[in-house]
Amino acid sequence: MSVQTATATDSQSAINTHTLTIHSDDPDDQSQQHLVQKTEHALHLAVRYSFNTRHEDGHWCGELKSNATITAEYVMLRQALGLDLSLDKKELIAWFFSDQNENGSWAIAPEYPGDISVTTEAYFALKLLGVDPDQMLMRKARQFILSVGGVAKVRIFTRIYLATFGLFPWKAVPELPAELILMPSMMPINIYRLSSWARSTIVPLLIVAHHRPIYALPNGKSETNDFLDELWKSPKPADKMVPYSLSIRELFQTDTVALTFTAVDAALCWVGGLRRSPTRGYARRKCIEWILEHQEEEGDWAGIFPPMHLGILALRLEGFALDENAIVRGLEAIERFSWNDKKGKRIQACLSPVWDTILTTIGLCDAGHNTDLSSALNWIKDHQLLGPEGDWRVYQPSLPPGGFSFEYFNKWYPDVDDTAAAILAMVKQDPRSRCSFPVLRAVEWTLGMQNHDGGWGAFDNNNDSLFLNKIPFSDMDSLCDPSSADVTGRILEAFGLVMQMSIAGHSHKVPDDLVNRMSTACDRALDYLAYQQEPNGVWYGRWGSNYIYGTSNVLCGLAYFATKHTGITEINESVKSSMDDAIRWLKVNQNRDGGWGETLMSYQDAKFGGNGPSTASQTAWALMGLLSYLPVTDKSVYAGVQFLLRTQSRLDNDNGATWLETQYTGTGFPNHFYLGYSLYPHYFPMMALGRFVQLERQQASRLVSMGNKCT
Repeated sequence: MSVQTATATDSQSAINTHTLTIHSDDPDDQSQQHLVQKTEHALHLAVRYSFNTRHEDGHWCGELKSNATITAEYVMLRQALGLDLSLDKKELIAWFFSDQNENGSWAIAPEYPGDISVTTEAYFALKLLGVDPDQMLMRKARQFILSVGGVAKVRIFTRIYLATFGLFPWKAVPELPAELILMPSMMPINIYRLSSWARSTIVPLLIVAHHRPIYALPNGKSETNDFLDELWKSPKPADKMVPYSLSIRELFQTDTVALTFTAVDAALCWVGGLRRSPTRGYARRKCIEWILEHQEEEGDWAGIFPPMHLGILALRLEGFALDENAIVRGLEAIERFSWNDKKGKRIQACLSPVWDTILTTIGLCDAGHNTDLSSALNWIKDHQLLGPEGDWRVYQPSLPPGGFSFEYFNKWYPDVDDTAAAILAMVKQDPRSRCSFPVLRAVEWTLGMQNHDGGWGAFDNNNDSLFLNKIPFSDMDSLCDPSSADVTGRILEAFGLVMQMSIAGHSHKVPDDLVNRMSTACDRALDYLAYQQEPNGVWYGRWGSNYIYGTSNVLCGLAYFATKHTGITEINESVKSSMDDAIRWLKVNQNRDGGWGETLMSYQDAKFGGNGPSTASQTAWALMGLLSYLPVTDKSVYAGVQFLLRTQSRLDNDNGATWLETQYTGTGFPNHFYLGYSLYPHYFPMMALGRFVQLERQQASRLVSMGNKCT
């Protein structure tokens, strides 16, 4: 397994930290009724806020926050292309300084230790924007950089970007031969064995690495530019040939796979990166063909900033003019990623409209507001990907399309998680849609994307060549897209809902063959999740922080499989045991204020799992996990609902109410890149509170029914 498991000592420490002292008795009927009334009012306000923030065409899209590197690389791109940096200069500078920590650093997330690479890139961008390096905040940044080893300690990608300006020698960067594009898909190493995000970034990087460009800086153009020499700890900053990996001698005793890749890299370096190879011209042409083919009509590449940045550089290096259509569209697409407010201008790593719209729709449905959602559902359905594009076809050529991507424009990389959530949104809004074309095609595509281990990854099928993370280029451990428990849990929830309605309903039935295939896929997924569950009962959260997210997603999925439908309802003992352990962990890790929180440090050390200040989104996740199994009168549920009610923020302009949080609870690459979804603390609490009210009503209805029978 890829994460550490908390020891018994760590678990006991968590118990001591989180023991609830504020509610020792179960709530009585009167207080429970009052809580439900308050919850219904909070949901009314949240629903109003949702509709007041909806776009005219029915969709939602909140800011997707990350760290300063994306905006810094935007500044670098404009410098490399010779574009005017005075545009939005003040707004960019204002945002950079608003994001700086007290100690002068920039971090990968709020309340996270400062990061050498993020700080170096931010400092460089500010200097490009004309900020005086002797200004106080710049001096503080410089002091931080030097205190943690100087610019020599930056990660590989930062090295590459600095190398394009002569601030790092190209020889201090791993070789990336363009011939990689020529490797057949059946080979163990080829671009389609890489994750979608790595693939779409590395292909244009092959062109950049071939050309090894040196772009001009304000002090001129030089292979040994001294523009950032003040950030080097070395007394001789001109000597910048810093190793980017352990030596072959060191690796010989520690990691034979990494040793092999390092030896190959050394050999490539010795032969000049194959730049004089007779295949190089053909390989470069294939790279450019791939880049142009994968560009969206609207200009985007893969819906994320890095391949857009590098794609434009690659085209320019291969002779494309700034006013050529592909580059103009690419630059326009990048500008659509900008976000401006009173803090200034920054560039988002990605846009999340499909994800935000789907989850807001689910939140509204859970809140009991299924009406007025036709425009949102139509918008979602219009974004289903049914065309011929898609890298997933390389290994699944006969699979019919039907997925949904995360962004506005991304036909090549539908997201399995988004697709499962889209199924939930469509079926929750209208149960009859379970046998509609969009739902059936989404189910069909998702079934075809199941991995051999029974789980699902995010974008690709069986993309689990984890040995690729050992290549010198990979210092973020994210070159693959294997199965994850959180994505698998959501698919179980989606399939479970569809199958449950199909079994219970007498009309609008899903075809029996498809139900049987879903059932078989779910059995395999249950085995996968049983294997992935940690000894303390939790599941790792790949795409959200962290154990609370993973555990909640799995519990919401397992809820549909806690009983067996075999004529009479039987308890599925293995599923129930897994759920019991997970629920026990959630209850133990509830904070004294009734909420739940988990810092991003849990990705570094599992002992931090479930530990952190309470947040609205993580409290909602925990509540949804508990509500999948516990009664609404459970004291942990009661306290969690109270926390959300207490922390809801009423807006002055009567536009409703929402929840606010500064912590990032979204994950891009664990330990390396985190995301702050601005709408997470809104639609997830709506889901949790809505499910609480639904369950309470169901319980009240059962009591009335029992009373009538007794009478």
